[in-house]
Amino acid sequence: MTATEPAASDAMAADASPQPAPGATPPRTPLVARAAAELVGTAALVAIVVGSGIQATGLTEDVGLQLLANSTATVFGLGVLIALLGPVSGAHFNPAVTLAEWWTARRGGAGVDARELAVYVPSQIAGAIAGAILADAMFGEPLVKWSTHDRSAGNLLLGEVVATAGLILLIFGLARTDRLRFAPVAVASYIGAAYWFTSSTSFANPAVTIGRAFTDTFAGIAPGSVPAFIGMQLIGAVLGLALVAVIFPRGKANAG
Repeated sequence: MTATEPAASDAMAADASPQPAPGATPPRTPLVARAAAELVGTAALVAIVVGSGIQATGLTEDVGLQLLANSTATVFGLGVLIALLGPVSGAHFNPAVTLAEWWTARRGGAGVDARELAVYVPSQIAGAIAGAILADAMFGEPLVKWSTHDRSAGNLLLGEVVATAGLILLIFGLARTDRLRFAPVAVASYIGAAYWFTSSTSFANPAVTIGRAFTDTFAGIAPGSVPAFIGMQLIGAVLGLALVAVIFPRGKANAG
């Protein structure tokens, strides 16, 4: 036996050890970390929306400028949160997005399972409520004061259908075309635009809607308006998924 034979045997043994399959999905972040990311991310998002609204109304009485300040802060804040927490939990911050992902996973696509759904949604709702309370605390407002801002008009409900359908179409369209790397900019930009082109100023998020009921400030929504808003958001999510199926059919190459 030559001196090189043991080394060769060692190399063969090393090559025989279990190796990950090419292209295999890496281990996922622990569920507790993902839940924490969803809770903190949703809380921060609502704090940004509510806090910037309070700040804006304190600086000017011009409603247009108030909305501009509110939407600008939301665009930048949401983009940062998606970039930061997206690699951990997917940065849903939105039960409509989580439900849509769960539905696509049930039909053979990638997404959360039932257990993850059951953890994500409560985390998002708890985070949204905490974010509203935090914003009120920072600006010396009552920590919990139900909003009196009625948003029950039919045109506002239509706006929520449109806003949510567009959001789902954007997110899942990016996923189908392998462009999710653009999500921080694309999703934040869409929400900023939807503040202005929808009558409802684009809540497009059941958790955020619930959280905003806890603050009687610029961004608030009366509790009585919440169920209809959430119902329209869920309808919008279904329509958005239908549009994804039509525009981005599975198995078709999408160049770009």
